[in-house]
Amino acid sequence: MAASEHALHILAVAAQAAADKKADKIVALDVSEHLVITDAFLIASGSSDRQVNAIVDGIDEALLKEGIKAIRREGHREGRWVLLDYFDVVIHVQQEEERGLYDLERLWADCPQIPLDIV
Repeated sequence: MAASEHALHILAVAAQAAADKKADKIVALDVSEHLVITDAFLIASGSSDRQVNAIVDGIDEALLKEGIKAIRREGHREGRWVLLDYFDVVIHVQQEEERGLYDLERLWADCPQIPLDIV
C-alpha cells in the first residue's frame, strides 16, 4: 500500500513551506509498508534553533491554510528536533547535528523516497 493522496498533498504543501524557509535536504519517505500509524515522513534540516522553529512555523501555517492541523507537536521549545504529527504524515525538522546523529534516512533506507516538486 502506497502513501495516500491526502498524505501526498500534505507532503507537497509542507515541503514547499520548508523550502520557502530555506530548509536544507528536504526528503520524503513512504513508510506505509512498514508502519500502520502513518503513511510518510518528511525530513528537513535547519542550521540553528531559530531556523528550525521558523521552518516548523512555516509548515504549520501553510497546512493550516489548507485546513490541516497537527495532532501533536514535540520539541518546539528546544528547536533541535521538532516533530509535527499530521496523522498521515510525520514531519521531522532537525538541526544538522541531530540529523547526522540520528540519520533517519539510513534507518528507513528500505522505504522508497517520494519525489517532491519544490519550486
